[in-house]
Amino acid sequence: MSTAPAPEPREPKPALIFDDPLDQQSADDTDRGWGERPRTDGDSAADLKRFLDEKPPHHL
Repeated sequence: MSTAPAPEPREPKPALIFDDPLDQQSADDTDRGWGERPRTDGDSAADLKRFLDEKPPHHL
């Protein structure tokens, strides 16, 4: 008869957190990350790239 292999140790389960999720600020609560790019003062190449990236397809 064959013997069953020894079970591998399992990773501990993450602890449950019962905090109120509305007490924490999420990324949506800030003005950052809403498609805005960092300011590039006087960089015309960056302005052109942004214009070409954001131009609707019917304006080609």
